Amino acid sequence: QVQLVESGGGLVQVGDSLKLSCGASGRTFSSTYMGWFRQAPGKEREFVAAIKWSDGRPSYADFVKGRFTISRDNAKNMVYLQMNSLKPEDTALYYCAATKGGRYYRTPRTNPEYDYWGQGTQVTVSS
Repeated sequence: QVQLVESGGGLVQVGDSLKLSCGASGRTFSSTYMGWFRQAPGKEREFVAAIKWSDGRPSYADFVKGRFTISRDNAKNMVYLQMNSLKPEDTALYYCAATKGGRYYRTPRTNPEYDYWGQGTQVTVSS
């Protein structure tokens, strides 16, 4: 079992930056991908970004390209999401997620492809 704990959310102004962190722990940790999703009130949880644990290759949703950066620290079992130029529509509960180990033919971007989830950290962007 993998446990994920997010931190770093908060209330910011339009145009501000925020960095989310996700710590992973558990008896074994061999996820192939780590990802960030978000869910705004009244909306479904959507893919934001993912990173391949082995080589750090990132993948982003179109609406965050150029503004958000996902990174990881293998030694610390940490994944980060640097968010710049924040907009009110970025307001959501942000979740960290992890897949199980194994081979993937493409970067997983849907909820069912991730097996482990954190509790979420709230990001609110005020105008």
